Amino acid sequence: MKVSVKVPATSANIGPGFDCLGLALPIYNTITIEETVLPGTGVEINLMSENDIIDEMIFDNVPKDENSIIYKAVEMLYNSIGQEPSELKINIQSQIPITRGLGSSASVVVGGLIAANKLLGSPADETALLSIATEVEGHPDNVAPAILGGFVMASQEDDGSIICEKLNWPEEWDITVCIPDFELSTNIARSVLPENVPLQDAVFNAKHLAMLIQAVNNKDEKLMKMALHDKLHQPYREKLVPGMKEIMDAFKHEDGVIGCVLSGAGPSLLVISHKYDLDKIKSVVKDIWEGQSIKTDIRTLKIEPEGAKIIE
Repeated sequence: MKVSVKVPATSANIGPGFDCLGLALPIYNTITIEETVLPGTGVEINLMSENDIIDEMIFDNVPKDENSIIYKAVEMLYNSIGQEPSELKINIQSQIPITRGLGSSASVVVGGLIAANKLLGSPADETALLSIATEVEGHPDNVAPAILGGFVMASQEDDGSIICEKLNWPEEWDITVCIPDFELSTNIARSVLPENVPLQDAVFNAKHLAMLIQAVNNKDEKLMKMALHDKLHQPYREKLVPGMKEIMDAFKHEDGVIGCVLSGAGPSLLVISHKYDLDKIKSVVKDIWEGQSIKTDIRTLKIEPEGAKIIE
């Protein structure tokens, strides 16, 4: 028996929502898990990319055995019901660029868990899957929208429980995803963040996160433009993403551009707009990045309203 699961890309943080906001995007990884019948074969993990040679090179450094993040997630699920994983063949068909801040690792964790759960007869409910995925990933801002779809507020509480709430992202707000041709690992992006931040910066983000939620609920573009500012992660990560400041500055005073934010840990950027010349967005981003010899893949997308789904 085998099960395939299609999982969307995700973008976390969305400005001030550090480690608690995320949204799903219509770029997908497909994870297929098959129980093999030959005893002693262990786990076999195959990665197949639809992206360029850069991602293929990164794949060479991705563990393809019991050390793989997807296997660890599957093993935790099996152990939660008192079982050990049997011999498994896991195929990952990747459309989501790796180490670009688009939730590639969250997608394989979620896809692996949902596929394995189906193979086991669905003993785990959505809450349990979310809990295991968060334990593997470290925080729920990517795994929650990967499972639920849409725009999601998520929090891991002190007792380990996960609180999630889907919010209604305005359909008329476009998202232009700007993906550069260089990678930035989450570990490196985390390493530049300070252990302690000034109180005024924490208060700044609390105020702007509240404004963001209100702006989304009321489709208030003016308030959203103010809300997207952040002081907890983007100022520190800016030095890791060439051209980021120039791109953000270029859109600050453009009518129709609501804001530009770092996607997750980066280096991809999201430009949020309404009734704006989308070709101009592409032109501005390309001019700045290509001026620094950085190639880019730019796509204007709507939020993916549904999360991971079993397709086979």
